[in-house]
Order: sequence, then C-alpha cells, then structure tokens
Amino acid sequence: MDAFTKVKTVATPLDKANVDTDQIVPKQFLKLVQRSGFGKFLFYNWRYNEEKKPHPDFVLNDAKYVNSKILISGENFGCGSSREHAVWALLDYGFCAVIAPSFADIFYSNCFKNGLLPIRLNRGMVDAILFEGGDVEVD
Repeated sequence: MDAFTKVKTVATPLDKANVDTDQIVPKQFLKLVQRSGFGKFLFYNWRYNEEKKPHPDFVLNDAKYVNSKILISGENFGCGSSREHAVWALLDYGFCAVIAPSFADIFYSNCFKNGLLPIRLNRGMVDAILFEGGDVEVD
C-alpha cells in the first residue's frame, strides 16, 4: 500500500446520511475472492435501474465526477455490516479519500487497513464543500 501524499480533484457530492455498506456494495456482488473488481458495483442500486441502465440523476453517472478521487458524504458513512468489500469498492472505483462528519467505527478502521483516507470534518465544513463544489485538495 502506497503512502497517501496529496490529491487535488473535484469532489463527488453524495449528500446522504447513514450510507451503509450494503448500499456501497450490495451483497449479491460479494462473490469475488480478490480485492479488485468491486468498483463497477459501487452504489450499484443507486447508479442503475432494473434494466441495468444508469440513473441519469445519480452523481456517479455525471461526467463531471468521472475522475474524482474524493467522495463527500453525510453522517455515519459506512454503517451496517463489517464487510471490507465496501472499502475495496471505493478504492477500485478510484476514490482515495472520503470526507464526512462521522463514520461507522468498523468502516473507519477498514479504511486505514486498506489505504482509503477517511476524513472527519464538522457538518458545516462538509456542507461548504458539498454546496460550493469545485476542487478539493487533501495533503
């Protein structure tokens, strides 16, 4: 695992609280035995409809955020089960950091074990990033 140095990117805004690990990567995709390949399943039920077509209004389907390296979200990000697959999916998709007011404890620990940087900021700072948009730099 490489050390985190610095990243500057447009931040992907996911203004939702209590995003659980089953929303991050649904259970039907946990059959892979390696740590890679989960990115295509990230937020699958929010990204795609029943016909497996992208929902045009979901943030990861917006071309503006295709190469984003930072995800911004609401309170209690990563709650639910203790699966590491959620962290693997975020990393495999291309995120290197998640900014939120709070994280579920096990998810928070899994981030450090796998090289995803979880950053806790107060809600006011998170809201400023969410609603101002533009590039965010993490050093």
